[in-house]
Amino acid sequence: MYVSNFYYLPNEFKKDFYIKQPEFGFGNFGEVIYYRTYSRIKSDGTQEKWNDTVIRVVEGIMSIRKDFFIKNNLPWNDVEWNDFAINMADYMFSMKFLPAGRGLWAMGTEYMYERGSSALFNCGATDTKNLEQACEWAADMMMVGVGIGYNNSWEGVCYDKGSSEKIYVIPDTREGWAKSIGLHISNYTKENSPIYTFDYSKIRKKGTILKGFGGIASGPKPLIDLHERIDKIFKSYTQNSIKGVMSGGCAPHIDKTRVIADIMCSIGVCIVSGNIRRSAMLNLGSIDDDTFMNLKNYNKFPDREDIGWMSNNSVILQKSEDFMKLGNIVKRIIDNGEPGVVNLLNIQKYGRVRYGDERKDNASMVNPCAEIVLEDKELCNLAEVFPTKCINIDEYYKALKYATFYTSTVTLLPTHNPITNKIIMKNRRIGVSLSGVADWIDAIGPAQLTRNLRDGYKIVKEYNAQLAAEAGVRESIRCTTIKPSGSLSLMVGVSSGMHYPTFKYSIRRIRISKDSQIAHILNDANVPNEPDFFSSETQVFEFPIEQDKTREASEVTAWEQFSILTMLQREWSDNSVSVTIYFDKETESHQLERMLLLSIPMIKTLSMLPHSQKGSYKQMPYEGITIEEYNNRKNLIKDIDWSKLKQSDGIDSKFCTNDGCEFAHKEK
Repeated sequence: MYVSNFYYLPNEFKKDFYIKQPEFGFGNFGEVIYYRTYSRIKSDGTQEKWNDTVIRVVEGIMSIRKDFFIKNNLPWNDVEWNDFAINMADYMFSMKFLPAGRGLWAMGTEYMYERGSSALFNCGATDTKNLEQACEWAADMMMVGVGIGYNNSWEGVCYDKGSSEKIYVIPDTREGWAKSIGLHISNYTKENSPIYTFDYSKIRKKGTILKGFGGIASGPKPLIDLHERIDKIFKSYTQNSIKGVMSGGCAPHIDKTRVIADIMCSIGVCIVSGNIRRSAMLNLGSIDDDTFMNLKNYNKFPDREDIGWMSNNSVILQKSEDFMKLGNIVKRIIDNGEPGVVNLLNIQKYGRVRYGDERKDNASMVNPCAEIVLEDKELCNLAEVFPTKCINIDEYYKALKYATFYTSTVTLLPTHNPITNKIIMKNRRIGVSLSGVADWIDAIGPAQLTRNLRDGYKIVKEYNAQLAAEAGVRESIRCTTIKPSGSLSLMVGVSSGMHYPTFKYSIRRIRISKDSQIAHILNDANVPNEPDFFSSETQVFEFPIEQDKTREASEVTAWEQFSILTMLQREWSDNSVSVTIYFDKETESHQLERMLLLSIPMIKTLSMLPHSQKGSYKQMPYEGITIEEYNNRKNLIKDIDWSKLKQSDGIDSKFCTNDGCEFAHKEK
């Protein structure tokens, strides 16, 4: 057991707390997001309501801190913490702050208590210099829902296979699957490695219920397919310039950049098809690497089309000469929204990008949505504060403290991986994020927003230092971020991250397994739906969404979006800001290079996309409608009877949920 000393909220508080009724965002759509994604099965077999989820999460995070204090012989008294925990529960219930989706789903569960903290982390990154180790680690972490960034540092050396053979009987565990991937790659990348073959007989059959992490077993086929694909990748690889290269008739077809990208994407495909909750990936490469720059060019690499969608790609700027080449990627951005841009010089030099905040960071990578900067095998956990849900500035400041407490406390609980634990203990990196920034800036204006960001940052930093001192650990190297926010902003009812809403009135589509209880419940409530164009097993349901208090994205120029990005990177985020800058393809394309070159010295990361118009591809997440159609659709939907939902353990999205990822995955 990773946690053996537990905290429980007072029973008298729980009694009154269970009477409260939540107010989800966007009417019944926010409620759907909650029940589909985060409501879990309680120990008595009944279904969680929002009150139950809040109690589970609060008792879970308090238990982590209590357990750490007791095991390290530090003073702890439940009674002294009760008021704090009660107030934190109230702030969570009213959605002034929330842990990120991973925490909302896994915090306070038996899986966390028994297996450690890995399922609580949103994101990680791995250096591929040791390719077999990187791929094993990435697979292991993705199988508990962690999104992974990776680079292209493997040197490309392969060896002839050894003469000895070993059979690896794959255990029916997450670790067993991951280890088999590393061993299989070592057949090619490790000198004098035995030839590993695999026995899949211990892997449970397709359709078996997975009790530990939830879901339904896929059987061994996705793993068998992955092993076969890895063989094909290496057989297509040659690297004649490196001594010791594998011989034996390998056709000169792909280079080392392709090997890394194809294996990582293939792992992601395996995990998605294996019914794991999500598999978000970001490939970080050189602006001078022609192969990397064309990874999504399926005219050039048609054999990548069935896996290339699995990973987004960003160029990483490491030296001053790289900035002179940014104009070369603008046309690619205009055509397909890739690559994104990562400014490593600012990442390693600054906290917030401003004078006086120069603080060295050894991070060399970012997570898939690029809001967190990371070292090799490092993970980061996040929490979100929703300022427009706070009725005054004092509530905003208190919400920041609860989010800081949550994220800082998660770093006290080890993962199952010793290498990862070492880097987490060194950095204690956290990410306190703000969502609904667009709503906030349109409500209070940029001048007041700037002041609130500065004051809020000071509160987060000081409280994190206080919590670290009390626990006897170092304070976090980085504390703040702006994450893109997907499901949570929809559940709460605010704009996502710093993004403006796509439309003021829209249809918001959500994909749900057609045979699930939730699909039947939504059908009974008369929610419009149709078969998923991309999957015969999925139904697409349509909800009307209103965001009329905030300007829609088409009314906000790309110049203004860049200004907001630089303000957030200067005043708030000492990690990074996850953003997709939207531009008008007709009127702003000719200015993109100038926008990028003027802004890049002041930011750490960004991606760009042309505005999506109605009908640009089938079953878009958002489709603009008139206010009349919004009202008609809203009146058609009946009250949803969630009492019919039984034995549902939550299902997170399989991909990262920002708009850029939606765009990249749409043609899967």
